[in-house]
Amino acid sequence: MSKLEKLIIEIESKIAFYEKVNTKVSNASIGWQIEHVLLTLNLIVNALQKPRTEYKWSFKLPRLLVFTLNKIPRGRAKAPKVVQPQERITIESINKQLVLAKQNIKLLETLNKNLFFEHPYLGHMKLKQTEKFLYIHSKHHLKIINDINKA
Repeated sequence: MSKLEKLIIEIESKIAFYEKVNTKVSNASIGWQIEHVLLTLNLIVNALQKPRTEYKWSFKLPRLLVFTLNKIPRGRAKAPKVVQPQERITIESINKQLVLAKQNIKLLETLNKNLFFEHPYLGHMKLKQTEKFLYIHSKHHLKIINDINKA
């Protein structure tokens, strides 16, 4: 079982608290945090599989910081609209994304290592970097979820 898979299982254990909000931590609910993580994972795995122009490495300071620190600083970036939950968040909507996310994590193991996607802030990332980003991103939101739950 991969580190990402274990993290998603831990996030899954927080679904029961999906309505909980703590505005001192985040204006978004635990459900929003969970659905955002799952949407991000699912959309990135889909993006990896789409035909692209040629991979082009470029220096990106934000990517260097995120990957060196293994951490995303809070409150620095806004999630692109495409990965912001749009509809009313329900246990059903979360579970629908969760099933897909678990399938996509398995799919990651079978993809060509040279596939890449373009992150809006971090630039082009090949499969290995993408997996690392998904782990760091999921861990970031799990910490927010845990902080909301502490209140």
